[in-house]
Order: sequence, then C-alpha cells, then structure tokens
Amino acid sequence: MRKTRFLTIVALVCLSGFDAAQAQQGAPPPAVLVQAAELKPLGARAEFIGRVAAVDKVDLRARVKGYLGPRRFTDGDPVKEGQVVFTIEPDTYQAAVDQKTAQRDAAKAALANAEFQFKRAAELLRSNTGTQATYDQRQSEQLQAKAGLEEAEAALRDAQINLSYTEIKSPITGRVGRAAASPGNLVSPDSGVLATVVTENPMRVLFSVTQRELLEARKAGGAGGEGLAVQLRLADDSIYSEKGKIDFLDVTADPRTDGQIARAVFENKNNTLTDGMTVRVVLEAEKAPTVVAISEAAVALDQSGSYVFVVNDKNVAEQRRVKTGTARDGLLAVSEGLKAGEKVIIQGQQRVRPGMTVAPSQAPAAPSMPSR
Repeated sequence: MRKTRFLTIVALVCLSGFDAAQAQQGAPPPAVLVQAAELKPLGARAEFIGRVAAVDKVDLRARVKGYLGPRRFTDGDPVKEGQVVFTIEPDTYQAAVDQKTAQRDAAKAALANAEFQFKRAAELLRSNTGTQATYDQRQSEQLQAKAGLEEAEAALRDAQINLSYTEIKSPITGRVGRAAASPGNLVSPDSGVLATVVTENPMRVLFSVTQRELLEARKAGGAGGEGLAVQLRLADDSIYSEKGKIDFLDVTADPRTDGQIARAVFENKNNTLTDGMTVRVVLEAEKAPTVVAISEAAVALDQSGSYVFVVNDKNVAEQRRVKTGTARDGLLAVSEGLKAGEKVIIQGQQRVRPGMTVAPSQAPAAPSMPSR
C-alpha cells in the first residue's frame, strides 16, 4: 500500500515538472531594449560655485571736505583713466593755495636778503673790518631763511594737493556705477563711497577647490589649469559663450573648509558678467579620452559589483561583469568587460536571467556629447 502511494507521488511530481517545463518552453521570450556600446570621447566634468570679480575695481571717495559741484557723468557711463567724475567746490582751497604762494614768495625774499647779509659779513671778516660773531650771526640767519623757504614750499605743495582733490578722477578705465550723492551735498573723507568704477573686460571668476580635487588635478598633470577647458553656467542654466583660462591658484588653504581659491579669466565683451554675480564654473579636460560608453540604465549592481546583460547573435542574454569609470550626461565609461559594438540591455533586464533567450528591440542611439 505504501509502495503504491510512493509511486503515485513520484508520478505526480514528474508530471508537474513536465508541465512547468512545457509551459516555460511555450512562453514567448521577454521583450527588451538593447543598445550597442560605442567608442565616444567622454571626460570627467566638475562644477564649482564661483563669484565674478572685476580685474580692477575702485571706490571713489572725497579726500577733502566741501560741497559737491556738477556731476561729470551719468550712472553707468564708460569712463577713462584720469577723467573727472565729481567736483568739490574749490574756492576755499584755491584761496589757501594763493595764501601759501604769497608766504613762499616772502620766504624767498627773506632768504635772498639773508644770503646778501651773509656774503657781506664774510667779506668784512676777510678784510678784518668785521667780527666773527657778526659772521656767525649772519650765517645762522641765512640757514634759518633757507629752512623757512623750504617750509613755505612744503605748505604750498600741501595746499596744491588739497586743491587737486576737489576734482575726483577715475584712476582706471572702466564703467562707473550709481552715484551715492547729488550735487550740493556736503561731503568729506567720512562720507563713504561716492561711486564705484570697475573694469569689465576681462572679468575674473573666483571659486574654491578642495584638497582632494586639487591632488587629483595634480596627478593628471593639470594643477595649474593646463589642459583644462573652463566654462561658466549662468543663472538660467545656459553656458556662457566665452571660454576661460585658469591663471591663479592661491598659495594658502582655508583651514575652515580645507579649500583653496582658484581664479579663471573670461572675456566680457558684451558685459554679460557683472562684478559680484554668482555662476557655476565647469571644468573638464580639453581633450577627452575615447572610451567604450554605454547608457547608465544598462548597468546593474549586486554584491559582486557592476554587471550588464549582453545579447549575442542568437538573442541569448549573457551576464557580463564590468568595470566602470566616468559618468556624464546619461553615459557611463566602461574600462573592462565590454567591447565597442556589443549590444547591452538597457530596459527590461529585470525579467532576464543568464542564458535566457530574449526578444531584443533596438533602442535609439546614445546621445552625443554636448559641444563645448
């Protein structure tokens, strides 16, 4: 009785296994999307937050006290080096110059008289008709008169300098910003910035790089910016039309962030860049290496690492272990485990097992790398 029951169970198990295999053989192969691996230039790209800074920037301030005269510019005007942009009422300072000029002339006359008296005392002393004491007195008076003239000339120069400060000139060529004071206002050295002049072409962009990023750049031979393409991503996510060049790396690191300041220079012919604006600095190699590239969607990960499913000419899926590298714009570089031209599954691989026959459909071509 037990033997008969055992044979019945064995028969049922065999029949159920046969039915499952028969059902599997009758099911259609899973549909998948495939895409061929391609050789593409694919370089690493890094982005940093940067701040635009003018090459030259000058804050114009009053250096003497007085009432502002007529303004010599309109807000936003281009100005040249040495151009007068503000005036301060000069009358008081011109009067001081006139007074110091008169004092200088008086000191000249006093010196001329002292020198005459000294020469006369020297002649009398040589002819034994004068005394040594008179000679010494005249010599002292001549030296005092010379010192008085020097003092008067110094005072005149000081008055002339103050008079020159009544014309506030731009020390650089650039563009002047908004005026902070109107004509008729009393200004002084304590009044603050009257206007700012910036040189807008070229413009600099400052950004911080970490020590790790700096070490990686040095290993790649580009610590000074050699071989790097530098671009800017603006606030609307567009790429600035002009390419830049790194021209400076700070000599110290910030102990709080462990970062160093790098600086890039950009042409700014259309005044797109403004002093103080925030941008994103995009760095990548000028000559990207050519690598085997596939869609990031093709790569899966398990405990053993990364893998893809490769479909051969017989539409059989093969699991392939790969070593990946740079990821960018939806593409992934594969350094080991895959050759150009091999088809990988980019959609539907969750239904696929190694050795399974699949029904592949060609996916659209991988996106081209955006031009720099």
